[in-house]
Formats: sequence, structure tokens, C-alpha cells
Amino acid sequence: MNEQSLHTDTVNDWITGYLTNSLTPEEMQSLQEWLNTSEENRKYFSDMQEVWIAASDEADNIVFNKERAYQLFLKQTEATTRQNINKHKFFQLRPWMYAAAMIIVVFICGTIAFQSGKRVLRNQLAQITIEAPYGSKTKLYLPDGTLVWLNAGSKMSYAQDFGINERLLDLSGEAYFEVTKNKHIPFKVHTDELDVKVLGTKFNFRNYKDDLEAKVCLLEGKVALNTRQKETILHPDQQALLDKKTGKLSVSGTKAAYSAEWKNDRLYFDEVLLSDIIKELERSYDVKITVADDTLNTVRFYGNFRKREQSIQEIMSVLSSTDKMAYTMNGKNIVITLP
Repeated sequence: MNEQSLHTDTVNDWITGYLTNSLTPEEMQSLQEWLNTSEENRKYFSDMQEVWIAASDEADNIVFNKERAYQLFLKQTEATTRQNINKHKFFQLRPWMYAAAMIIVVFICGTIAFQSGKRVLRNQLAQITIEAPYGSKTKLYLPDGTLVWLNAGSKMSYAQDFGINERLLDLSGEAYFEVTKNKHIPFKVHTDELDVKVLGTKFNFRNYKDDLEAKVCLLEGKVALNTRQKETILHPDQQALLDKKTGKLSVSGTKAAYSAEWKNDRLYFDEVLLSDIIKELERSYDVKITVADDTLNTVRFYGNFRKREQSIQEIMSVLSSTDKMAYTMNGKNIVITLP
């Protein structure tokens, strides 16, 4: 077996392992590096996915038989490998036959097997969801090597094939990202009101569903923010605040590193709305806070606290010392009133 065949066999083994969910982390990394090498490699991978889809569909149109699909896939990849090795010779001998065959294959796969097979593949490549419950945070690495810290009460989901053809995840809540650079596949974070697109950077993204504002703070690199209205570029030590009610996006300077201090069990509020501070305290200390007067929700506060060293009562005392509010506390129930 020549060097080309050996290389093709290795790549097919990686792709087979990927499609059958049996790749080791090292093999997944090798596959990603191979995909990043050239457009031709990514095209070959897409072709092999379609072969798998067609095999899956042939295996069973109603109940997906993974083992049967796997065997069919191996047979078809062997045929594809032989076709690639003899491709030049085949073109010389029967170019018109090759073109006709390709038209037939594309037509059949595109109109019959692909659509139903794509449904099977989507079911196989299910969404992966990670949640951080109230009172805790979660640290993890995505398949592409990106480091993520997920704050309390947050949820993140991404496709099982994350990092292969795209790097897209959905976020509800707050997360800090240290994105692995990949110029071929941008890293994208989607929320209901605001999207972020980067190539490689460090940033903190906060957008809980019940917050009045979405906030992005950039520590390193450059990101593009997309709302329904426009795109905005953010640079290091800048923060973007999106008023979710009006859709207005404002950019200002900040010490961005403070925005991710929650990873170190610190709570840092830089002119944050009391309504959003309350939600953060509820998530961090697992308490219930009620505001007796709605006018307090528009008041902003500055503060820097250590969760492990300061109790919720100590934090409430500090906030009330500004004479902007008062509070009463009964167990885990807190009521904030006008001073």
C-alpha cells in the first residue's frame, strides 16, 4: 500500500470514528488539524458525511441501524478511496462516463437520500447542553480547545460536531471565553438579542433572559457584535451595553478584566442597574429579593465583593450605606425599599 493509500485510510478512520462517536480526544484534534489544512480536505470530509448519510438512509428508513450504516459506510469509503487513487486514469479513459455518473449520483443523493439522511445525522449529532445551577459555576473546554467559564444560572448548548464545519453555540446567562484561534472557522455566540463573532480572543458575555441589559466586555483581541439593527466592533477594555427594551447599543471604556472576576468568586458591579444586581445576588447566594418600589430598578451601583468572605447580609448593608435604598431580611427573603 502506497503512502497516499495509508494517508487516506488514516483520514477515513478519523472520519468514521467521528461519525460513530468513537474518536479519542487526540484523534479529534488530529482530524481538526487536518480539516484546517486545506479547502480540499474540508470538501472531502463533507463528501464522506454525505456517504454516511446515504448509508444511514439505506440501512433503515424508519429505525436507524447504526451498525448497518457503519458497515455500508466502510464499503462506500473503500470504493471512494479506490476511485480517488485511480481518478486521473479514469478521467483519461472515460471522461464522459465519469461526468454522467457524477450527475446521476448528485441527482439521486440530492433529491432522495440526502434529505432523509440529513435528519438521521442531525439526530445522531445531538445538541450538547451544559448548565450551571444557582450558587455555583462551571469550567469546561469545548471540542476546539476553547476555555469556557459558565456563571450561576446560565445555560449553553452546541452541536456535537462543534469545531468541524462551524463553531456556533447558544448562550443564556453569563460566560467567560478564551477562544482558540482558527482563522478558517470563526467562533460565534448567539443569544436572543445579541450575537458575537470572533477568531480568537478573551471576552465576557452576559445576557440572562430576565436581565434588562446584555453586556459584552472585551479583554483581548477584537469581536464583532451583531444586533437586529447593526454591527459594532469592540476593542480591548471596551464594554458594550444593549438596552433590550429599546435595542440601543452603547460602547464605553472599562477595565474589562473586572467583568470576569466572578470566576474567582468575586462580584464586581460597575454602575450596574439594581435590578440586574438583584438577579446576580439571587443566583450567587440562592436567595429571594423583592423590590417594594419600581423606581429603585433604575438606580445604578458600584461595588466589589468577595462571595466566600462576605455574606449576602454584608453586601446588602454596603449597598444600603449609599443611602439609595434600604432593606429588611428574614432568612433567605430580602425586601428592598426606599431609604
